[in-house]
Amino acid sequence: MYIDPKNAIDLKTFFDQKVAQYNQPAFIANDPICIPHRFTQLQDIEIAGFFAALFAWGNRTIIINKTTELLALMDNAPYVFCKHHQDSDLKKLLHFKHRTFQATDILYLIAFLQFHYQQHISLESAFTQWMQPTDVTVENALNGFQRYVFSFMHPYPARTQKHIAAPYKNATCKRLCMYLRWMVRKDASHVDFGLWQNIKPSQLVCPIDLHVASVAERFQLIPKNKINWQTALQLTAYLTLLDPSDPVKYDFALFGLGVIEKY
Repeated sequence: MYIDPKNAIDLKTFFDQKVAQYNQPAFIANDPICIPHRFTQLQDIEIAGFFAALFAWGNRTIIINKTTELLALMDNAPYVFCKHHQDSDLKKLLHFKHRTFQATDILYLIAFLQFHYQQHISLESAFTQWMQPTDVTVENALNGFQRYVFSFMHPYPARTQKHIAAPYKNATCKRLCMYLRWMVRKDASHVDFGLWQNIKPSQLVCPIDLHVASVAERFQLIPKNKINWQTALQLTAYLTLLDPSDPVKYDFALFGLGVIEKY
């Protein structure tokens, strides 16, 4: 099927078809989003989703397996573990590793979650407290979150910083943008959770990785060989033309085309 990349009407029709194809409950089982779907309590969903999103690069099966392993070490009760653990409970995490994540990183992030949940009922405020009423995107939320994560403890492990991306570093923030999509978007498919109310779907930024970028480049939506925060904003701006209220729903189309169909 030929789609003229300059014809927004044709492209919207094509992308809408792909969203309908992939934004389905069947999508959940083989995607890292299956991890938070195992839980029902708000905080468990938030924490399970947070780690699943942070681990989400590379093979999806490995991501799911490693997040499952980590949550098992938390007795499959991540909120209770993060908020109420004792130092002795952390010993079983000392040998956990996933790609460049090591025990040092996991322990620091658990300490952060404990700190946050001692003061807030939801992880949503870790992002939204940095936003302004006029914000068009979640850029301030992501920048504020990154600084917040590394503000509560000094010194903090410098190596852990690479796991929490931020727009001010011109990172794509793919994993955190995906996490926000999970927590904010809500529709009849119930793939995304829609648990957070203080970020609008229209403010989300499309997660962009090599697969999504490849598809977007093919349709001339972004420049070639240039993947950074500005690229993510440029892609999202185009998707906003297709659906101003929910541009990031097209993540399903771009991901499906790039990862599943090898388009």
